[in-house]
Amino acid sequence: MSNINELKDQINTKTMNFVLLTIATAGIYPILWLYNNYQIIDKVSGIRTADNNYIIWIAVCIGLGGAFSGTGDQVMDSIGGLLTIAASVLYIIWAFKAKKALQEYVLNTYKIDLKMNGIYTFFFNVYYINYCINDLSEVQRKNDVLTGQTSPQES
Repeated sequence: MSNINELKDQINTKTMNFVLLTIATAGIYPILWLYNNYQIIDKVSGIRTADNNYIIWIAVCIGLGGAFSGTGDQVMDSIGGLLTIAASVLYIIWAFKAKKALQEYVLNTYKIDLKMNGIYTFFFNVYYINYCINDLSEVQRKNDVLTGQTSPQES
C-alpha cells in the first residue's frame, strides 16, 4: 500500500503559498499549478481529470477575457466578461472531477470515506483541492482513531 502523503509530497504546494502566488502573479499561478499537477493527480488516483487541451482552453479564456475587458468598448467588455466566466466554469468542472477522483482514490486505497464539501469545491475549486490533498494525513489519523487502529495518545 502506498503512503497517503504521496500526492502531497509530489505536488508539494502549501495552500497559503498557493493563494499568495496567485495574488503575486495576478491570477496566472492557478493555471500553472493545474498544468503541472493534474497529471500527478490523474496518475496517483488512476482517474482522468483533464488533458492538456482542457488546461489550454482555461488559459485561452482567461487570457482573452483579460485582454477584452477594460477596453472601453461595451461589446468587447461583454465578451471579456463571458470568457472570464467560461474560465471559471472550466475551473469548477475540473475541481469536481478532481474531488471525485480524490474521494475514489482514498476510498479504494485507504478505505477512508473522504468527506469533501461541495460548496467549498464550487467557490474555492483548485485551492480547496490543494487543501484537501495537503490534509490527507490528518484525515487518515482521524480515521485510524475512530476505527480503533491507533489510540489518541499514540498520535
